[in-house]
Amino acid sequence: MAQDLNGDGRAAPGTILSVGTRAPGGRIQPVGPARPGEPQLRWQSRATTIDEIEKELSRIWAQPPMVFDHTGERGDRQPAARTSVMNLVIVAGDKETGERSAETVSRLAGRHPSRTLIVLLADPDGPPWLDGRIQAHCMLPRADAPESCTEMIFLTAGGETGRHLGALVTPLLVHDLPVTTWWPGEPPLATDPAAELLEATDRLVVDGSAWTSDGLGRLRQLADLFDLYPRISIRDFALVRQSRWREAIATVFDLPDFLPYLPFVRRVSVTYGTRDAVGAPGSTNVVKPLYHVAWLASRLGMTVVSPLRPVAARAAAPRLRPGEHAPLHRGLAAKLRDPRSGEVAVVIRPVASSSPAGTTLRVEILAERRGSELRADVTAEAENVHVHAWLDGVQALDRTFTAPRRNDIDLLAEALEGSSREPVSMSTIRMAARLAGAPASHAVHPG
Repeated sequence: MAQDLNGDGRAAPGTILSVGTRAPGGRIQPVGPARPGEPQLRWQSRATTIDEIEKELSRIWAQPPMVFDHTGERGDRQPAARTSVMNLVIVAGDKETGERSAETVSRLAGRHPSRTLIVLLADPDGPPWLDGRIQAHCMLPRADAPESCTEMIFLTAGGETGRHLGALVTPLLVHDLPVTTWWPGEPPLATDPAAELLEATDRLVVDGSAWTSDGLGRLRQLADLFDLYPRISIRDFALVRQSRWREAIATVFDLPDFLPYLPFVRRVSVTYGTRDAVGAPGSTNVVKPLYHVAWLASRLGMTVVSPLRPVAARAAAPRLRPGEHAPLHRGLAAKLRDPRSGEVAVVIRPVASSSPAGTTLRVEILAERRGSELRADVTAEAENVHVHAWLDGVQALDRTFTAPRRNDIDLLAEALEGSSREPVSMSTIRMAARLAGAPASHAVHPG
């Protein structure tokens, strides 16, 4: 089986990482030695019913083990061990998303071995049908260790079969192991198929920054899940990515001279990049910039006085001359209340930028205490985060931290390693939903 390679010799995203020949019965026989840290495809077969898929899964482990030493010769290495510590269900919006997700999961086989189901729903109005690809991937943790192997099942379902995610997925889960559902793209959280799957889910992984429009409607639905499914834990890549920002902001108030200002925050302003010529509300996803405000508000025990609303223009827009562009919209504004010091103004505003739309460009915090003013300013670029602070107009802090951006492999690994209902994530998502206009019944606790 040939590989598709990038120019640097690495496998292209979605490519099965193995070279070998197919033996009867679905086994793929490697033609070279296993390399530590590199997953290899050892089995592949197809089926068209749930029963046939279950039989294929049994066949994989009923075969005599193929054993190789680190030189690629048959040797004394222990047989590959079937390993799963969880079930991972991925609902992909298209084939390309499914393949990219499979590549990400294969890279985690040594750290988070799982039975992985990758589900693609197709032709919902057609006749019921199912196509299943069953694979076994093995990885060598180190040269002197036995391989660990995990199962990956690609399910493409059409018609009525695809409208019942619970019935499709549940029979193929390993009993007594937790279930993580990763829903890349746009999860239809308020639909019956999603509800069926979430009933069996312990942890839901999403990426709020990938949602269409401003993402706020989907964010409100996400927060609803905490009440609808009492055991569910939620990890949002958009929130996990921001840990370097949160750590940088926290360092400002770790300083003894600045800590007394923390209960007296008066204004929080977040600037984000937009590609839209006007930057009108709804044109750009604002989940990431909103999470900055929600995290700070939830940690300080603030409540929402008024949720986000478009900021009114200062005056009627002048008539544009040929070739001129309308000025960028002034963004969104909200009001919070700190139980100790009163109202806090919130502004989330767009700036024309070549960065991906919705990317946070700057977080500014203004605090006032006893007639003295502290202004903190945090920005990030590439692998650096910059922190500045001014006390009564005089610069008092200038720091740069090295904090690399994380890819999907890192993000998924962190999401899978988190504890159930991690309090900071839960309170931030709830607060973000309140700022996005969710009803006051969404309780927000500082954790």
